[in-house]
Amino acid sequence: MQTRRLLLGVAASSIVLLTACGSSDSSSSAAEGGSSAAPSGKGTVRISGQNFPEAEIVADMYAAVLQKAGYTPQVKLVGTRDVYMATFPKSIDVVPEYVGGIVNFLISKDKGADATLPTTSDPAKAISAAKSELDSAGISLLNPSPANDTNAFFVTKEYASQNNVTKLSDLKGKSVVLAAAPDCQGRVDCEGGLAKTYGINVTKIISLDFGSQQVFDSVKKGESQLGETSSTDGTVDSQGDVLLADDQHIQPAQNLVPMVSTAFLKAHPDVADPLNQLMAKLTTDDLVKLNAEVSVDRQKPEDVAQQWLSDAGLV
Repeated sequence: MQTRRLLLGVAASSIVLLTACGSSDSSSSAAEGGSSAAPSGKGTVRISGQNFPEAEIVADMYAAVLQKAGYTPQVKLVGTRDVYMATFPKSIDVVPEYVGGIVNFLISKDKGADATLPTTSDPAKAISAAKSELDSAGISLLNPSPANDTNAFFVTKEYASQNNVTKLSDLKGKSVVLAAAPDCQGRVDCEGGLAKTYGINVTKIISLDFGSQQVFDSVKKGESQLGETSSTDGTVDSQGDVLLADDQHIQPAQNLVPMVSTAFLKAHPDVADPLNQLMAKLTTDDLVKLNAEVSVDRQKPEDVAQQWLSDAGLV
């Protein structure tokens, strides 16, 4: 896996960090110290999660609001969900999660790879579907954010203009080549849903890494007409493309949600309020903008997180 630098700060005056190299099991990043305005007297809160840019931004936000609440954050980001779930909640207290991702993970772990997974776009219904798995795992999910990061599909702005396309249902009856992740075939949130729900004739799937530059290049060159990425990809507009609305809702709920150890939450119930306030203010448009500032403008995740939190009045 590509080695990357993880700098998970919230402000020079707030949290002092170590540097970690990203991998499937990165070294721990410890956040120490505190500001005079918010002394860290309530103990340590151990935060983990994945190490892609959006997750780094949100982890910085979690660390900042919990530091302000009086905790000393210790942050360790890793490559995949499997890694941190191997030790959560025993040695991890809080994780920035996605509703559909964690719900599907827990149900599949409990009932096997062939388990029926929720397809609802309603985060509350998705969470309810995994209540027994959450309870038995000792996991509490706090309030989901309106910010939602799902699979999404795009075309070039030129194609959209020429074919009067703004939403996926506008492609009904059309034949397209799809550039998408290798596991797209048959999935209800990918080729399966495009064909069955939207009536799109996907004549071929070009398998490429999810949301990669190769996907965008394939669409740009006309090798494919439709590409798969994420709904919060901050590079779409700058590459001359446009996301198509999922107006028939084939994407399951992937709202951001704080995942907290139930035991930790019982011992420290005051962690819920700052995290819920953060989730309530964060929107999908915010994520798109923040991701663009990191991916396009090359700003540091901790800097864009701190600025957003400051603007939102949360730090």
